[in-house]
Amino acid sequence: MHCFFTRVCLALLMALLGCGPGREQATHADRAEHALTELEARGVRANPWRAGRSLSMSRQGMVASSHVLASQAGLDALRAGGTAMDAAVAAAAVLNVVEPMSTGIGGDVFFLYWDARARTVYGLNGSGRSPRGLPREHFSGDVMPQSGWETVTVPGTVDAWVTGLARFGRLPLAKLLAPAIRYAEKGFPVAPIVAAQWAWSAEELRVDPWTARLYLRDGQAPAEASVFALPELGASLRAVAEGGRDAFYAGPIAREIVRYAQESGGFLSLEDFASHHSSWVEPIHLDYRGNEVYQIPPNGQGLGVLLMLSILEGYDLAAMGLNTPEYLHHLVEAKKLAYADLATYVADPEHAEIPLEFLLGDAYGASRRARIDASRAASDPGPIELPAGSDTVYLAVIDGEGNACSYINSIYAGFGSKITGGSTGVLLQNRGAGFSLVRGHRNEYAPGKRPYHTIIPGMVLRDGELYLTYGLMGGSMQPQGHVQFLLAHLEFGLDIQQANDLPRWFHHQGRMLLVEHGTPASARESLRARGHQVIPAEGGYFGGAQAVMVHPRTGVYLGSSDPRKDGAALGY
Repeated sequence: MHCFFTRVCLALLMALLGCGPGREQATHADRAEHALTELEARGVRANPWRAGRSLSMSRQGMVASSHVLASQAGLDALRAGGTAMDAAVAAAAVLNVVEPMSTGIGGDVFFLYWDARARTVYGLNGSGRSPRGLPREHFSGDVMPQSGWETVTVPGTVDAWVTGLARFGRLPLAKLLAPAIRYAEKGFPVAPIVAAQWAWSAEELRVDPWTARLYLRDGQAPAEASVFALPELGASLRAVAEGGRDAFYAGPIAREIVRYAQESGGFLSLEDFASHHSSWVEPIHLDYRGNEVYQIPPNGQGLGVLLMLSILEGYDLAAMGLNTPEYLHHLVEAKKLAYADLATYVADPEHAEIPLEFLLGDAYGASRRARIDASRAASDPGPIELPAGSDTVYLAVIDGEGNACSYINSIYAGFGSKITGGSTGVLLQNRGAGFSLVRGHRNEYAPGKRPYHTIIPGMVLRDGELYLTYGLMGGSMQPQGHVQFLLAHLEFGLDIQQANDLPRWFHHQGRMLLVEHGTPASARESLRARGHQVIPAEGGYFGGAQAVMVHPRTGVYLGSSDPRKDGAALGY
C-alpha cells in the first residue's frame, strides 16, 4: 500500500512483531510512552476536557473546513446570498486547489443536505464506477492494487456539484468556482500540514510524468509558506465554470483524460464519462437516546457509525465516565464488531443485497453486544480487510435560512492514484483500491460498479429539527471517529470544540490500539491489562473533524474546527 497512513500502520505492526525496520518504530514508541508517563507524573498532562480554542459563533451563516481559504470562500458565497449548497461547492473547489493531495474534481463526493423549508434530510451519492473496459479477469490474487490506472474510477465530483446545485443552489457555478480558479492561476500559500503531507508523497509523485511536472517543482514538494500555482487545474476549473457538467464529462477534459489513459496504459473511456451520474439516496438513520443520527447508505461505510451506536446504546456509558479504561474498552470492542459487518456487507447496492433493516434492528444490536467481553480485548471478530486511504476533506455549512450541508470530498489516498489526467491538471482518484478480489464477495470487483467507499458525512436531528452537521475524515478512522466525537458531546456534554480537541484512539486491526497524547498512563496500562496492544501516537492517524450546530435554546450557530488540520470555522 502506498499512502502514508498505511505505511505507518504497517511499520507499527512490524514493530509489534519485533521485525524489520519496525524495530526503530518500536524504540520510538517506547520513548514516546516513557516521555508521556514522565510528563504525567510531573502533572504536565494536557487537560483533555478543555478546548484549545473557543467555539465560533454567528447568526447568519457558518462554514467549517480544513483550510481557512476554503472557509472564507464558502462564507463569501453565503454573504452573496447563496445557500449552504452554494457555500459547500465554493469551499470544496478551493480545497481542490489548496489541498490537492486530498480532494478534487478527479474524486468523489457524498453529502447530506438539510432543507429547512421541507424539514427533510436528503442524501447524494456522487461516487464513480469502475471502467467498463477493465474486466475482472485482468486481476489475480485477493488484494486490489493501491495505485496506478487499475485503481482509477470515474470522477464523480463535478456531476455531484451540478446535481446538488440544481436542487438546492442559487448562485451561478462560475461565481462559486471563481475563488478556486484565482488561487490555481495566481498561486496560494502552502499551509503547514498540507506542506508536510505533500513532502511525504514527493517520491511517488515523480512516477507519472504529468504529476511530476505539475505537482512538483524541480522534483520537490513545495515548502511551507511558499506560493504554489496550478494553472492547468485552473484552466480545467474555468472550463467547468463556463461549460458546466458537459465540459468535464463530454468535452475537452474527458477527452484529454481518456487520451492520456490510452497513451499510458489506462482503462477509462469516453463512454465511462458519458454514462456517469450521481444518485439521490434515502439516508439511513438511527435514534440514539432521542438524537436521530443520519448517514449515507452503502456503498459508503456510514453504516458503521449506526452499528456502533446500536451496540453501545445498551450500556450506561455516562456511568463509565468519559475516556476511562472501561469506556474506551467498550467502544473499541463495539468498533471491531461493527467493522466486521462493514467488511462483510458494504458494497454497491445495485450489485448486491444489503440487509440494512436487519443490521440496524434492536435484536441484531443486542446480539452483537452480547459478544463483548467487558474484561478482555477480542481479536478481530471477522475478516477486516478495510481500505485504509486517509486523504479526504470534510466541510460543514449552515446558511441564514437554516439549510445545512454535510459534505465530504476525496481522491482517496494521498494524491489519489498518483496519476494526473494529462494536461488537465486533474489528479485521478484510486477508489478502485476499495474493491475486493475475493471471489463471490459482495464488493468483488466488476466493470461499471461502485467500490466500497470510506468517506461519510454525518448529521443529527432533534425533535425533527436540525441539531448538528458534522464529519471526520481519515479512511477507516471515520466511523470510529464519528462515534467518539458524538458520544463526547451527546453523552458527556462537551461542546463541539471540546469534543473535537479530545484525545482520540484509532483501532487498526487485531488488538493494535493507537492512542493520542492526553490519554492518561493509568488508562493505557488498564487497557493493556485487558489485552489491548496500546501504542501512543501522534500525526495523521486520528482524522480531522469539522462541525456546525444550532444552539438548542438561542438558535445561534456554533462552529468547531479540528486543530489537527489547517482549517477554521468562520461565520458572520
